[in-house]
Amino acid sequence: MNKYIRVIKNFCADKTIRFSYLTKLGVFNGLSDEQYLKLKYKNVFGRNLDLENPKTFNEKLQWLKLYNRKPEYTVMVDKYKVREYIAQMIGEEYLIPLLGVWDDPDEIDFEALPNQFVLKCNHNSGTGMCICKDKSKLDIEKVKKELRKGLKEDYYLKFREWPYKDVPRKIIAEKYMEDASGELRDYKFYCFNGVMKFVMINSDRNTDKPTRADYFDRDFNWLDFTWGYSHAEVHPQKPEQFEKMVAIAEWLSKELPHIRVDLYDCNGKIYFGELTFFDGSGFDKIEPLEWDYKIGEMLKLPSKQ
Repeated sequence: MNKYIRVIKNFCADKTIRFSYLTKLGVFNGLSDEQYLKLKYKNVFGRNLDLENPKTFNEKLQWLKLYNRKPEYTVMVDKYKVREYIAQMIGEEYLIPLLGVWDDPDEIDFEALPNQFVLKCNHNSGTGMCICKDKSKLDIEKVKKELRKGLKEDYYLKFREWPYKDVPRKIIAEKYMEDASGELRDYKFYCFNGVMKFVMINSDRNTDKPTRADYFDRDFNWLDFTWGYSHAEVHPQKPEQFEKMVAIAEWLSKELPHIRVDLYDCNGKIYFGELTFFDGSGFDKIEPLEWDYKIGEMLKLPSKQ
């Protein structure tokens, strides 16, 4: 009973929680993408979304959702299909080994999977993901339940990220990866028209500790802003293969107004993670606010399509 009382209190007191819950109920499904994005932007930031003269990075991401629509973007956000794209662009050797692909959780032969693996849906971000480090401790029915939940998630409707709308929903299994430190450090390269402007380095990712994030420019100078995560207690060191990763990110981002290229450096070998067009869907606060404007200046908007 206390749980339900707490949920009701949060619903009444927190407008962001209230908006998210109403979105899940489908209350806003009838709104156009522009109407919904304006409403959600006002709910998150407390100010109107300026689509006529966007200045901040988060504003410009909403603009790109509405006016920069190329069919190939759907392939690039599909965690299964993007593998073909990456193999053509930079080579299969950068792909994390694929263990299987299925349409339904009941199709998965867990006995055939190795002791460690990662399961995820190809059309969303996080919901349904299973990081298995010891199969003997795995609750298979619980994993299947979460995967079904993930498959049902309409990621497009949550944030109006149109490339996800027509991604054929599947489950993929990949090899479990970790480096010598016991984690898999994630390098997220923010590229604008083929030029890498800054990189985010995650620490303590997929561990029991809170994920940390630090930002560095092209010369690996630390940048003093936060974007959803606190800084690490000790700044991450520049990876040995930093220049090579930058070159890969810039190659994959050529002719695109903006994209985030995620790469891993696992024991001296570079692996591709994913491509992201709308970081935080343009709804994560960048603090201090001046950095939302600074990053916005890096993004030169193309002509409307």
